[in-house]
Amino acid sequence: MNTKNYIEVEDRFGAHNYNPLDVVIEKGEGVWVTDVEGNRYLDCLAAYSAVNQGHCNPMIMAAFLEQAKKVTLTSRAFRNDKLPGLYKQLNEMTGYEMSLPMNSGAEAVETAIKAARKWGYKYKGIPKDKAEIIVVEGNFHGRTITVVSFSTEEQYKAGFGPMTPGFKVIPYNDPEALARAITPNTVGFLVEPIQGEAGIVIPEDGYLRKCAELCKENNVLFICDEIQSGLGRSGKLFAHNYEDVRPDMVIIGKALSGGFYPVSAVLSDKEILGVFEPGDHGSTFGGNPLGAAVATTALQVIENEDLVRKSYELGEYFMEKLRQIKNPIVKEVRGKGLWIGVELHENARPYCEKLIGEGILCKETHDTVIRIAPPLVITRDEIDWAMEGFRKVLG
Repeated sequence: MNTKNYIEVEDRFGAHNYNPLDVVIEKGEGVWVTDVEGNRYLDCLAAYSAVNQGHCNPMIMAAFLEQAKKVTLTSRAFRNDKLPGLYKQLNEMTGYEMSLPMNSGAEAVETAIKAARKWGYKYKGIPKDKAEIIVVEGNFHGRTITVVSFSTEEQYKAGFGPMTPGFKVIPYNDPEALARAITPNTVGFLVEPIQGEAGIVIPEDGYLRKCAELCKENNVLFICDEIQSGLGRSGKLFAHNYEDVRPDMVIIGKALSGGFYPVSAVLSDKEILGVFEPGDHGSTFGGNPLGAAVATTALQVIENEDLVRKSYELGEYFMEKLRQIKNPIVKEVRGKGLWIGVELHENARPYCEKLIGEGILCKETHDTVIRIAPPLVITRDEIDWAMEGFRKVLG
C-alpha cells in the first residue's frame, strides 16, 4: 500500500477527530522518521514531546522488551517489582515525597483535581461540594469532560455539555487576576508554566513566582501542568525551574515513557497525595510493571544523556538561527529550550505542508504558529540541515 491507500482506509474507517498532515510514517530512529514510500524526515514535533529521548531509544527499547517477556500487567490488586523503582527514581530526580502513576496526561490532570479537592475538604474545611479550582485562559490540560469544562476553546466544549462545575477562569500572565479570584473556597490554581497548545506562550519573568506566593499566602495549592513542558523540553527539568518555585503538585506524562507506552504521574508530598485512601482512586493499567520499567529507564536516559542541558543550549542555537530569517510574514520566534514557536501573520498550515517537501515535519498550533519541538537528542549539524529547509519555506 502507498500513502494514498493508507489515507483512504483511515478516512473511511476512522473517526475524523484529527486533521493530520498527509505523511504516513512507518518507522523512526532518533530524530528521523521514514514514511511508507521510503522518504526520510526530520521530526520537529516529537509526538508532542512524548519522544524527547528520540524515536525507539535503544536503552528504553531494551527495558521494554526485557519486561514484556516477564510480566506486563498485574493490576494494582497486587504489587509488582518495578513500581518501587519508579517511585524512588521520581523522588530522587524531583524531591517530591510521593507520586501517583496513571496512564494518559488527562488522567493525571483528573487525579490532581481530585487530590486538590479532597485536600481542600480535609485540611481547609471547605464546605461539601464547594471547592473551586482557578485556571487560566488559553489552557490545555486534556480532552476529558471535566478538563474541557474549563477550556476557553469553544470547539473543545461544543456539543459535549453539560459541563463540570467548580472552575474559575482568569487571564494568563496576570497575577493580580489570581489575587482577585481567590476565595475561601479556592483549593488550587492549575497552570501551564508555558502554554503549549495556545502557541508556545511564555509568561513574563516573575509570573510563576508571584502566583506561588499568592497561593502560599492564601493556603491554595499551586499546581503546574508539566506534561509537555517538563522532563527537559523547556531547557530545564521543569519549566517552573526557571523561576525557582516549588509547586505543591506537578503533573507529568508524555516523555515519562519516551513514547513507548502511556505513563503519567502526579508528583507531590505526603500531606496532599496522602489524602487518598484505598478505593478513592485507581487505574487498572496505572503503575503496571511494563509502564514502570519503561518510565524508570526513560528518566535514566534523560539524566545519562544530559538531555536537559542539551535542550537549553541547542534551543538557544535553533532560535538564533530562526530569528535570522527575514520575512514580513514572521511575526515572532519565541521559546524555551527546544520548544519553539514561529508565529506568522497568516495561517501556518500551508507552511507546515511545504516543510514536508523539505524533509521536515512540523505541525501548526493555534492556527498561526509553527511548533518546533524535535527530540532532545538532535545535534547541531541536524539543526543546520533543518535550517536550509526553514529558510527555503520561510525566507
